Amino acid sequence: MCLILIAYRMDPAQPLIVAANRDEYYARPALAAHTWDDHPNIFAGRDIEARGTWLGVSRTGRFAAVTNWTQDLSGPRFPKSRGDLPVEFLLAKSTPQQYASVIKQDQLAGFNFIAFDGRELVYMTNRIVDIRILPPGIYALTNTHLDDPWPKSTHGVQKLTNALPHPLLNDLIDLLTIDDSLSPIKDSRNSENVVVEQRNSPSFIRGDIYGTRASTAVILERDKFLFCEQTFESKGLPTKRVEETVLLENS
Repeated sequence: MCLILIAYRMDPAQPLIVAANRDEYYARPALAAHTWDDHPNIFAGRDIEARGTWLGVSRTGRFAAVTNWTQDLSGPRFPKSRGDLPVEFLLAKSTPQQYASVIKQDQLAGFNFIAFDGRELVYMTNRIVDIRILPPGIYALTNTHLDDPWPKSTHGVQKLTNALPHPLLNDLIDLLTIDDSLSPIKDSRNSENVVVEQRNSPSFIRGDIYGTRASTAVILERDKFLFCEQTFESKGLPTKRVEETVLLENS
């Protein structure tokens, strides 16, 4: 289960601060964050299998990220990859709300989508057909809707709040990778599902087959994105670290 933490317009000098963990099967191939050859305005990691991304920025001042809703892998297949959404938005000229309003929601499996264009931050999900322009605040998004008080969400909001104001990229990476000691989840639902959710509730997952693949920190300043990504292999062992200053056009 992924985690995206956002501090939005809490400080005029840093209007967008993002800390995000991408959880995925280690066997799924991906490229670390880089400037894309086919789209040089995009700086993002890339899923080799579907050619999209889970999180990225553009030199036009855009940010976008997606998380998946947990689903049965034996369920129906959809014609479009959820990883296409951030790519398409980073390349677009429409506002986040305009872009979200024309997404063909029935063409994709369950998703959460966050998009920012320098003026507005929009959240949407196709599970409950929800599109919202978000006011300034601190947000946490996992693999369910934005308002769900999932333990890793509430802990994440508190950790990001404590890191403000003016966090460094390393501060954000640290808050993503420090293990949480979360209380057991009490739930009346199917016990097997609850066990899975409890196992995946830490913000950083150290698994053998599935776990946190990348921790990413993004800070928007006046004329640039500060970007840091730390990737991991199984058992949470660190691999490649990427740090980049992405200068915005006309800066």
